[in-house]
Amino acid sequence: MCLGVPGKIVETYDAGGLKMGKVDFGGVTREACLEYLPDAQIGDYTVIHVGFAITRLTEREAQETLAALQELVNVSEELGPEREGA
Repeated sequence: MCLGVPGKIVETYDAGGLKMGKVDFGGVTREACLEYLPDAQIGDYTVIHVGFAITRLTEREAQETLAALQELVNVSEELGPEREGA
């Protein structure tokens, strides 16, 4: 399964001719390539997949997606380790 995670662009810069950025995922900041979204700006929300920004989101869409991901974590915790492989 592939998973794209929404985050907020907090910094943009050029690295070797590539548009790059720092993206905040709720307190955890990671570097991502922004080349696929050349108009991406600081403050934009984007989905990051394997280090690449692949689409832009509204803040509301990002928050809804993060809430859904958190719900998945909660369900996994409720099932416990004996159910994870089921």
